[in-house]
Amino acid sequence: MLSAKSLFQEILDNDQSYRLFCSIAASGEAQGGWENARIAALVPASERALAPRIARHGADEDKHGRIFNALMKKRGLEPVEIPPDTDYTMLLERYGIGLAHEKLKDDQPLTVQDIVTYLAHSRVTEQRASEQMDLLRKHFADHPEIGRAVKMISGDEDNHLAYCHEELLRFAHDGHGRAIQRTLRECALAEIRIYRDVSLAVMAHMGRILGWSRARAAVLAAGIHAVYAYERAAGWRRMVSLKMPERRGALDGPATASPEFA
Repeated sequence: MLSAKSLFQEILDNDQSYRLFCSIAASGEAQGGWENARIAALVPASERALAPRIARHGADEDKHGRIFNALMKKRGLEPVEIPPDTDYTMLLERYGIGLAHEKLKDDQPLTVQDIVTYLAHSRVTEQRASEQMDLLRKHFADHPEIGRAVKMISGDEDNHLAYCHEELLRFAHDGHGRAIQRTLRECALAEIRIYRDVSLAVMAHMGRILGWSRARAAVLAAGIHAVYAYERAAGWRRMVSLKMPERRGALDGPATASPEFA
């Protein structure tokens, strides 16, 4: 039976597909770490109190990248260069979602609107990350090789999502509500399209590694297109709603260490 659990188990059981999966994940997390670190350094004076939380977000992403690299190292595997069509983070940037890297490479302070844009982009992408890690935690929390990593990263992603909700609600209270809703909608509609394209690319690369039949590849592609159709019709709305999280101040304090993966 073809299921999310059986599909990932097949990827996990093959060194080459596992290496590609971990490499893609590590690359995206490292990129996210760099982006958050630069944003924290460029926060406008009026929002300096937010800088430690943004820096914590970046430190968590860096940690996740190290964890995925450590998981490969445990098997004696080296990271592989990821195919451009699987680079979710860079494709988002290319399509104008979030803050442009050219702006982040500059030393000019960001504006409050830039911070609102960053938080709206993060709220959308962290929704996706939280859901994906929750799925892995559901099926692999007790797995002897990846279970501890999955639980740690999943908890962090939940914290990141809570932080985005809390900060966006604060900015909405300060008069940025319309800009937030407009940016959230734009980001969500773009993200679901890019996620579809990246998912199709990743499955194509995995299929070649694992020798999937054309029929199986077609079934998986149809499933990805079906998810996109649902998200395009209504599912995107879950990415734009805002509610105060149960856990306030989720990113207060330093990032937690991960010595078991070092």
